[in-house]
Amino acid sequence: MKENLTIREKITDTLEKNYMPYAMSVIVSRAIPSIDGLKPSHRKLLYTMYKMGLLTGSRTKSANVVGQTMKLNPHGDQAIYETLVRLTKGNESLLLPFIDSKGNFGKVYSREMRYAASRYTEVKLLPICKEMFKDIEKKTVPFEDNYDGSVQEPVLLPSAYPNVLVNASQGIAVGMASNLASFNLREVCEGTIEYIKDKNVDLLQYIKAPDFSTRGQLLYSEEDMRNIYETGRGIIKLRGVYRVDKKKRHIEITEIPYTTSSEAIIDAIIDLVKTNKVKEVTDVRDETDLNGLKITLDIRKSTDIEKLMNKLYAKTSLQDSFGCNFNLLIKNQPMVLGLRQIINQWVEFRINCITSQLQFDLQKNKEKLHLLLGLDRILLDIDDAIKIIRNTDKEIDVIPNLMEAFRIDEIQAEFVAEIKLRNLNKEYILKRLDEMTGLQVKIEDINRTLLDKRRIKRIIITQLQEIAKKYGTDRKTKIIDKEQITDFTQGSDIEEYNLKVFFTKENYFKKIPLTALRTDPEQKIKNSDQFVQNIESHNKAEIIFFSNQSNAYKMKMYQIPDCKAGDFGEYLPNLLEMQDGEIIVKMVVTDDFKGYMVFCFDNGKCAKIPLKSYETKQNRKLLAKAYYPGATLKYIDFINNSQDYELVGITDKQRALIFNTSDITEKASRASQGITMIKIKSNEKIKEILLLKSAKLKDGDKYRASNIPATARLLTDRDSKRKQVSIFDL
Repeated sequence: MKENLTIREKITDTLEKNYMPYAMSVIVSRAIPSIDGLKPSHRKLLYTMYKMGLLTGSRTKSANVVGQTMKLNPHGDQAIYETLVRLTKGNESLLLPFIDSKGNFGKVYSREMRYAASRYTEVKLLPICKEMFKDIEKKTVPFEDNYDGSVQEPVLLPSAYPNVLVNASQGIAVGMASNLASFNLREVCEGTIEYIKDKNVDLLQYIKAPDFSTRGQLLYSEEDMRNIYETGRGIIKLRGVYRVDKKKRHIEITEIPYTTSSEAIIDAIIDLVKTNKVKEVTDVRDETDLNGLKITLDIRKSTDIEKLMNKLYAKTSLQDSFGCNFNLLIKNQPMVLGLRQIINQWVEFRINCITSQLQFDLQKNKEKLHLLLGLDRILLDIDDAIKIIRNTDKEIDVIPNLMEAFRIDEIQAEFVAEIKLRNLNKEYILKRLDEMTGLQVKIEDINRTLLDKRRIKRIIITQLQEIAKKYGTDRKTKIIDKEQITDFTQGSDIEEYNLKVFFTKENYFKKIPLTALRTDPEQKIKNSDQFVQNIESHNKAEIIFFSNQSNAYKMKMYQIPDCKAGDFGEYLPNLLEMQDGEIIVKMVVTDDFKGYMVFCFDNGKCAKIPLKSYETKQNRKLLAKAYYPGATLKYIDFINNSQDYELVGITDKQRALIFNTSDITEKASRASQGITMIKIKSNEKIKEILLLKSAKLKDGDKYRASNIPATARLLTDRDSKRKQVSIFDL
C-alpha cells in the first residue's frame, strides 16, 4: 500500500514561507534605492571600480569592470553592463554621472541608439566619485560579506552630498515602486545647508524644482510642487523645446521630456499625419547626430507654428508627465518620504558617517600618541636604551628588556626597537616631540567635536559648500510658469456644425448633421420602436444621458459618430457601457451647464438639482448616484431658470395633486431626495407624475392646494378613467 504523501497547508502559510522572502529580497536587495541614492547593483559596480583604482588611473575596458563586478554581483555580464551604461556620461541618463566613458554608450532619449559591446568601450570614475567614497577607508559605513563570503563590500557609500536627490532613479519591486526625480546639485547643496541651519526653512526657495539630464521645460505650479515636497508623491509636467527656421520652413525639436524617446515622438507625429489629425506637417525625420538630439519637422507655408506645437504637446509625448514616488529604503524599511524628510534622513546618515570617521581618526591618533609617549620616555636616556640593546644576548629578549628598563608596554618597546640608528639625532627627536604635541591637540579637538553635534553639522556644511562650488552647474531644465502656457484644447481641433440628435424608447441614439437631414429627412427605426426625444444642437456641445439606475453618462457630442437618417444609430448600452437591465430615460444637451434637473419619486418627494452639479473637470463618462437612488423615479426633466411649469402627481389610490416646479427647493447634492411635495399615506405610492397639460384632467382645479406640500385629493369619476402615461411619454 502506497503512503499518501499529500500535505495540506493553508495558502497563507505557503505564501509567507515562499513568496514573502522573495518579495522582501526584491525590495531590499534589488529595486529600491537607499539613502545614498544607489541600488545594490549600482553600489557594487562603483565600489568595484574604486577598488580597481579607476578613480585616479586611466580608463580600462568595460569588460574588465564587468568581470570584476561579478565578484560582488551574482548576475550575468549583460545585466551588469546595462547598469554600467546608465551611470556613464555618454548615456546622459544621470544629471550628475559617475563614470567617464569612451565609445558608444547609446542615449537615454533614444530606444534605437544601442550601446556598443563592453569589449569596445572604456571607462573610469569621474572626480565626483571622490565625494561618494569620501573617507570610506576610515570605516565611515558598515561593510558586509559578498554573496559567497569571499570579500567584503559596503552596505552604503558615504555620499558627502545628497546624491539621492541629485540623480533620478526608477525601480519596480513586488507590490511597490520607486520613482525619484533628479534635482540640481547646487540647489540641493544650498537647500540642505539652509535646512541644517533651520529645519523650518522653506525648501522651495532654494530647491526650485526637479532638473533633468535631457533638459526640456518644466511646467511649474507652486501648489503642486509644495505637495510633492511634502508628500513625496505627485505629477510633474515636462515638455520639449523647439526652434523655428522660417526660411527653410522647419521646426527643430532639440530637447524632449526625460520620460520619453525621440522615436516615440516621431511615431506619434507620423500617426497624427496619417490620420489627418495634423495636416500642417509634410515630413518628420530624426537628425540626431554627434551634436545631440534633433527631430526636424517640415511644415506648410501658412502654418500657425504656435497652434501646431500646442497640438503636438497635447497629442504626443512631446509633453509628458513624470510621476514622483519618493520611495526609499531607510534602515531596510521602504518609506515614501517628502523632500524635507529625505534631507533629514541624509543629514542623520552623514552625521553617523562623520562620527565614525572621527572615531577612526581618534583611535589612530591615540595609537600614534601612545607610541610617541613611549619614545619620549626613552629619549630622556637614549644612551641607556642603546646600551640595553647592545648588551642583550638574544634578539627575542630586546623588547622585554626595554619594557622593564623604561616601564613601557610591548607596542611602545617594539616601536622604539624599530627606530633606525640614523634617526637618533636631535632633529628627529625634536620633530617627534612636536608631533606629540600636535597629536594631543588633535585628540582634544576630535573629542570636543564628537561631543558637539553642531560642530559635526558645520563640517557637513563646509563639505557641501566645497562640493557645490567645485561640481555645481546651472539648471538644465528650464522652469516655465503653468499659467503662462496656452494649452491646446480639444475643441479647437474639432469640426463645428449644427446637428440634431434623436433618442428612442429602445435605447437607440442618432446624431445627424442638419445638412444631411435636409437632403434625407426620412427617419428609420425598428417597427417596435418609437422616438422619445429629439434636440437640435452642435458638434461641440456636451450630452448627458440619465438612466433608470441613478446613473448619468456624460460625453462630448463630437465623441459620438455621425449617422445617416436611414441608419438605426448607436445602441446606447454599447456606446455607454451600461449595466444589464439599465435603460436611458432622459438626455440633456448643454453648452454652459445652466438650468436644473427635476426628479420626482414614488414617495412624494421631488428634487431640483443644478445642472452645474454634473459638470466635471475630468472627462468622466460615468457619474454614479446622479440622482437619489432610494426611491423609484417617476418623473425627470431639464428646465431652464425661467421655464417653471405645473406638474400633477397621481397616486395608486386614485388621488392627485397639482404643484409647480418653482415650489421645489434647489439642492446642491446630486443624490439628494429633495423635499416632500405630495403627502401620501404609509401604504400609498405615487403611480405617475406628468405635465399638467399632458394629464388631460377634466376637473383640474379640484386638485390644486394653496400650500405645498399638501395631501392629494381623490380623483373624480371622469378623471379616474384617464389612461396612465409612461415616463417615456412625458
